Amino acid sequence: MSERVLRRSEPSFLQRHPFPMRAHFDEVLAVSFAFPKDVLKPLLPAGLELDTFEQLGFVTVALVWTRGLRIVGFPRWLGRDFFLCGYRIFARLREPGGRRLRGLKILRSETDRASMVRLGNLITGYRYRLIRAARTEAGGMTRVQTFLPNDQGTPQLDLRFEASETTAELPPGSPFRGWRQARQFAGPMPFTFSPQGDGSFVVIEGARTHWTPRPVRIHDWQVGLFAEEPFRETQPILANAFQVSNVDYRWKRGRIVRPNISP
Repeated sequence: MSERVLRRSEPSFLQRHPFPMRAHFDEVLAVSFAFPKDVLKPLLPAGLELDTFEQLGFVTVALVWTRGLRIVGFPRWLGRDFFLCGYRIFARLREPGGRRLRGLKILRSETDRASMVRLGNLITGYRYRLIRAARTEAGGMTRVQTFLPNDQGTPQLDLRFEASETTAELPPGSPFRGWRQARQFAGPMPFTFSPQGDGSFVVIEGARTHWTPRPVRIHDWQVGLFAEEPFRETQPILANAFQVSNVDYRWKRGRIVRPNISP
């Protein structure tokens, strides 16, 4: 294979997230689902370890209403406003120095702005695609739906949830014994890990302010991703659901890390 072909298969410099970014999150809803660890392990490349709790791994579905995404130092009017739906696996990466980073491996990212699909795929490996999104509120309930922008409007997500002034109960069947345990798998996490194809990862660290998650009650849900392989043969367990509002968020420049893989 020629050197030219090899270079084409390598991620571009821009996909390494070379610029620090900032945004404001009007609202975040993070809903985590538990799966047997053997279902999720094959989705992680060598160098990442599945983050587990009692033999279970977790996929979080994060809905983020975002304003003013831009490079740090750029004026607000250059920022992008959009809706994001992200699907991530909780994972860990061991740095060469021995420190274990806890974060998320991106499975898929969806947004309602075509410009964000282009920008997201230009500067990250987060696998953005375009969707249509709808949000309705009635009787204290909020419903969020997403669809593919095809002729059929294929449904991808349908969630109905209720915020509460008091502490909500954990979902029936949750593996956690209390909300303190459940918050350990609430997302988002400080780090995201994007494989580079040569055994290394782009590691992006985020920082946030005013992060106070509030438990919410999920009344019903449908997640299109879980009808695909390798999820379709396993019944997901709704593990927790949290909401947070009015958050300023920053992402540092991506850095390349080659993990220390234990024998």
